[in-house]
Amino acid sequence: MRISFCCANTAPEPWLARLRAALPQAEVSVWQPGAAAADLAVVWQPPQAFFDEQPQLKAIFNIGAGVDALLKLRLPPQAVVVRLEDAGMAVQMAEYVCHAVVRHFRDLNAYAADMQAGHWTFYPPRQRSDFAVGVMGLGVLGARVAQALAQFEFPVNGWSRTPKAQAGLTSFVGAAQFNDFLARSRVLVNLLPLTPETVNLLNHDTLGRLPRGGYVINVARGAHVVDADLLALIQSGHLAGATLDVFRTEPLPAEHPFWHEPRITLTPHTSARTLLDDSMTQMVAKMAALARGEPVTGVVNVAKGY
Repeated sequence: MRISFCCANTAPEPWLARLRAALPQAEVSVWQPGAAAADLAVVWQPPQAFFDEQPQLKAIFNIGAGVDALLKLRLPPQAVVVRLEDAGMAVQMAEYVCHAVVRHFRDLNAYAADMQAGHWTFYPPRQRSDFAVGVMGLGVLGARVAQALAQFEFPVNGWSRTPKAQAGLTSFVGAAQFNDFLARSRVLVNLLPLTPETVNLLNHDTLGRLPRGGYVINVARGAHVVDADLLALIQSGHLAGATLDVFRTEPLPAEHPFWHEPRITLTPHTSARTLLDDSMTQMVAKMAALARGEPVTGVVNVAKGY
């Protein structure tokens, strides 16, 4: 088994060491132009030249849950694309989203500003029953987020393309129920994959269907949101604000108006980070299964984009 590592902005040594220790029979190396043919690839934001030189690849392991950037490239048609499932990211995503929801629900941003200004102020408590949280996308990460929110006794709505049954969740399915899902969700959490169908999905029309005072949390991809539309709805008072972890351009440009809107909380794409040990355990097990001719989970449907 020959494994080629091609991951942008990633120190290769820790990954190579763990791969070699777990798969001592494998030849593991960092890809360089002109490298020998490999059987498997471990990638993150690889260049097109990598796949042009490695048309024989049998499987491509992406060291992240999102594969939208990878699927924009011309991939070997016979290669199976495998994404990370959870690998420690689900609990991170759940804690990030729960923190954002509770911070908004409990007016903690306002309290922080008041305390910094030396003001001792109380805000009237909100009714939890009036604070339904809608989770868009109920894959591994979305399902874990919805489960965590239910533990705080928020009403939780979920929207997905296909029916999903989960305790503590009111399910909405497909385009026919999308508008109803939005209208019944005081907080909107986006965990959808980025596909041609979901680009710009959160625009003036869709976000405007949230109840007045609604709040947006985007932890999926920046291209889901039309930035100007989100800003306009916040500045008009229809939306109370947003927590954004992902952006169309990263790092977020210094001149972007999001920096100057105090009702938007920004974080630098850190809601769920790839954890090396958890990721390696998962990938190595799947590599071994493929070598034995066994099926694996987490295989991406290239036609659907996730």
